[in-house]
Amino acid sequence: MKKKIIATTITISVIFFICIAVGAYMLLFSKPFRTEYPTYIYIDENDDIDSIYTKIERKLNPSTIKGIKFLSWLNNYSDNIHTGAYRLDSETRTIDAFRKLKSGSQTPVRLIVPSTRTVDKLIGRVSRQIMADSTDIMKLLNDSSYIANMGFNKNTLPALFIPNTYEVYWNMTAEGFIKRIKKEYDSFWNEERTAKANSLGLSKIEICTLASIVEEETANNGEKPLVAGLYINRLKRGIPLQADPTVKFSLQDFGLKRILFKHLEVESPYNTYKINGLPPGPIRIPSVIGLNSVLNYARHNYIYMCAKEDFSGTHNFASSLREHQINAYRYQQALNKRNIR
Repeated sequence: MKKKIIATTITISVIFFICIAVGAYMLLFSKPFRTEYPTYIYIDENDDIDSIYTKIERKLNPSTIKGIKFLSWLNNYSDNIHTGAYRLDSETRTIDAFRKLKSGSQTPVRLIVPSTRTVDKLIGRVSRQIMADSTDIMKLLNDSSYIANMGFNKNTLPALFIPNTYEVYWNMTAEGFIKRIKKEYDSFWNEERTAKANSLGLSKIEICTLASIVEEETANNGEKPLVAGLYINRLKRGIPLQADPTVKFSLQDFGLKRILFKHLEVESPYNTYKINGLPPGPIRIPSVIGLNSVLNYARHNYIYMCAKEDFSGTHNFASSLREHQINAYRYQQALNKRNIR
């Protein structure tokens, strides 16, 4: 009888441990998704273990959550939280997901640095893609000593940003972001581009300033080298640029559809109808296409341009004032016909 009891006890114990083993296996080696799509768990500097669990619960299935909680307790994860973006896909097992979180093995993310009209707007869009807060980034960029150490001031700061898509770690700090941007700026201005700028007699910031005007003049990428060539012709001949976008910038009225004589009288170092040469800094953050359009400008004799009367967003170019006046008259008539004042 005793032998039967012992055998039964052993059998029950074996089954019990098998059940535990199977349960543990299911918890730790199951795949975590309700769907097959990859997702990210974002952990920032304000997260604690409870907020992390809440984030996980929104993304993963219940068995995975239980497994991660068990492993967190077993490994004292609450005292070793790492910030970052952690990619989990349909093949990621619970134990692998936890290992990523515990070790801080975050996945790089794509950071899109856009071409925008102002630095504020750019930082607003960037801060939605990384952990760093826009306020912290702008605090550094508003520090004149800090940006002076990089070779910029308030007017020239837009030239620092080279719009592109970069691979970064999501938990980068405000200072880490700016250092990365400066690194990309230095990388963009390689020997070849610097040599082209020098051959034009322009600094890197002046190239960016001219590119910003070109980009505000036309959204047509094919036309940008032509526009750049026109302004370079004017600079070489000592003719004021007379660029309408600089008037809009001076007035801070970017919705102006028709530049009138009264607008041209605004007193501003950015009004290229009033000053000779380039304004003190970019009037927007130009794209790489815009920058390269200046560095690889089209050679021609044009010194005048006027928007086409078909409102296609492109321009009529002219080498003589007489030809330009004809183009301008056609455009003015088109404006009048559409009652654009």
